[in-house]
Amino acid sequence: MNRADLQHLAEERAREAETLLNAGHWSGTYYLSGYAVECALKACVAKLTNQYDFPEKDRTLKSYSHDIEALVHIAGLKDLRNTDVNSNPVRRAYWVIVKDWNEQARYQRWTESKARELFISVTDPTNGVLQWIMVHW
Repeated sequence: MNRADLQHLAEERAREAETLLNAGHWSGTYYLSGYAVECALKACVAKLTNQYDFPEKDRTLKSYSHDIEALVHIAGLKDLRNTDVNSNPVRRAYWVIVKDWNEQARYQRWTESKARELFISVTDPTNGVLQWIMVHW
């Protein structure tokens, strides 16, 4: 799996989340919305490895995380994100919602309101978390 694969997966998971949202499948919407962010952040991590360089062991092992905040840090985006949210209160609110997602969401039932809230936080075309990550991947 390379950076382009992860970028494609992030976009595809966001589209799938929208399809599930429109079909009224809230739990799937919630899970795939967060998974889109995870894939996008992993694309940012992949960008840090130069072609033909041997990957840094610590960063490689830590990148197998599903923790959004940990991936922001591993991708080297924490300071940029913090600067951005300090000047953009809408995106700050979106990150507060997105950071609580984790892979255990697939085992839970989610309400329509929670699914829509996460989906919008991820995909808002102006301030969405995914749009912000795409600038850095």
